[in-house]
Amino acid sequence: MPDSDRRPHASLRTTGVAFVLVWCTGYIAGALMVAQAAPLTALVWRFGLAALAFGAFAVAAGVAWGDGRARLHSAVTGVLMLALQFGGVYLAFAWGASAGVAALVIGTMPLLVAALAVAGGDERLRASQWGGMALGLAGVALVVADRIDGHTPWPAWLALLGGLVGISVGTLYQKRHASRIDLRAGLALQNAAATLVLLPGAWWLEGLRYADAAGFYLPMLWTVVVNSLGGFALLFVLIQRGAATGVAALFFLMPPVTAVFGVWILGEHLTALKGAGFALAALGVWLATRRATAPV
Repeated sequence: MPDSDRRPHASLRTTGVAFVLVWCTGYIAGALMVAQAAPLTALVWRFGLAALAFGAFAVAAGVAWGDGRARLHSAVTGVLMLALQFGGVYLAFAWGASAGVAALVIGTMPLLVAALAVAGGDERLRASQWGGMALGLAGVALVVADRIDGHTPWPAWLALLGGLVGISVGTLYQKRHASRIDLRAGLALQNAAATLVLLPGAWWLEGLRYADAAGFYLPMLWTVVVNSLGGFALLFVLIQRGAATGVAALFFLMPPVTAVFGVWILGEHLTALKGAGFALAALGVWLATRRATAPV
C-alpha cells in the first residue's frame, strides 16, 4: 500500500482509539451524575449546555448552517443518537437495570448496524467481518458476565432496546443523510433537538430534580466538555470518513475499556475472564474493521 493510502488509515485508527477512550469515560461520569439527578434532567443539562457550546463555536467561526433539509436531518440524528439512545440507557438504570445488562444490550449495536447496512444496500461484509462481529459480541459477554443478573424488570429491557435502536438507526442515518453540514453546526442542532425532546419529560415527570452540589456539577461538566464536545465530534468524524459498520464495531471495545477504567477509578477487580473478553473483543474489532474503512 502506498504511503498516501496508509496515512488516512492510520489517521482513522488514531481517531478510533481516541474515541473509544473518551467515550468510555462517559459511562463512569454518567453514573456519578445520575446518582445526583433524575435521568432525563441530567441529560437536559448535558445536551443543553453542549448545544450552546457547539452553537457558539459555529457562530464564532461563521460557518454555514445548511439548508432546511440539512438542518432537519441533523435534528433527526440528534433525536435518535442522543435523546433515544441515552434516554433509554439512563431510564433503564433508574428502573433497575445493571451496568452489565445495559452493556450487553448496547454491545449488540455493531451487529444490528451491520445487518441494517447490508439490508439497505449501503455496505457488503465478508465472512471474516461477520466473524469479527460475533467474536466482538462474545468478548463483551465475557467482560460483563459477572454483572448480569436475572432481576431486570421488563420496562428496563424495553428502555435499553429503545436505546439500541436509537444508536443503531442513528449511526446509519448520520452516515446517509446528516454528514453534509459543518460539524459544529450539525452537533449544535443535534444537541438542541435532543434537549427539546427530553425537556417535557424532565420537567413534568421529574420536576427537573438534581442535587445542587459538586457531586452533580463536576461529572456533568465532564460529560459536556469531554464526552459531548469531544466524544461526539470524534464519532461523527469517524462516521463521515469510514464505513458505518467499521465505526459501530468500535463499540465492542466499550465494556472492556470501561472495565479497565473501573479498576483505576472505582477500585474494581480485573479478572482473567474480563481479560480474555478484552482480547476477544479486540480481535473481533480488528477482523470487522481491517477492510471496512469505506462503504461499497
